[in-house]
Amino acid sequence: MSGPEERKRWMAVLARASRAEIEALSGPELPAHEIMKVPETGTVMVEGRAGGAGRRFNLGEATMTRCIVRLPDGTMGFSYALGRDGRKARLAAILDARLQRESDGALRQGLSRLAEAQAAARDLASRKAAATKVDFFTLVRGA
Repeated sequence: MSGPEERKRWMAVLARASRAEIEALSGPELPAHEIMKVPETGTVMVEGRAGGAGRRFNLGEATMTRCIVRLPDGTMGFSYALGRDGRKARLAAILDARLQRESDGALRQGLSRLAEAQAAARDLASRKAAATKVDFFTLVRGA
């Protein structure tokens, strides 16, 4: 079993993963499951912050797909994914349910590798952005 903080982390990793990464993680055979809420697409409001930490503002809308599944033992899995990919949302929901009930080391190791790859990609993007940062300042004459 797992705690809410651990589940929050793996759901974030699954939400950021591509469909190919999720398919590789889930394997060729899907476990028996019942679809409680078919993958459905809608929109969500995306918020931004001025300067990254300032006041909130509505940035715009983004398309998102959600899905809910139930495994035969009653464990329910949820997923929310940006975009319109219903298969990705369904697979992510199945993985969420499996991760709640299993201590499957291979699945958790695969998820850890995926999280590390995502962190490395974020770090690289952050370093590239930092390299282009410009600090503006003014000099005051005759003060």
